[in-house]
Amino acid sequence: MTAIINISLKTGVLDSQGKAVHHALDSLHFSGVKDVRIGKQIIVKLDETDKNKAMTDVTKMCEELLANTVIEDYEIKLV
Repeated sequence: MTAIINISLKTGVLDSQGKAVHHALDSLHFSGVKDVRIGKQIIVKLDETDKNKAMTDVTKMCEELLANTVIEDYEIKLV
């Protein structure tokens, strides 16, 4: 089983990378871009076959290490 974890800054947290990319896109005349937020994706391969156990384990990984839950949100997809 594979866990795909998407991590992004919470709404209201300044995304300086996103602002820089937005500015660069604007300077390249991509004027239709309203906002840019930069995140990260982590892919974890698991030996686990039980989806509930895998979700519990990956959630714990996110809460304890992979995401800074003070300023970041995360979304987990198991495939």
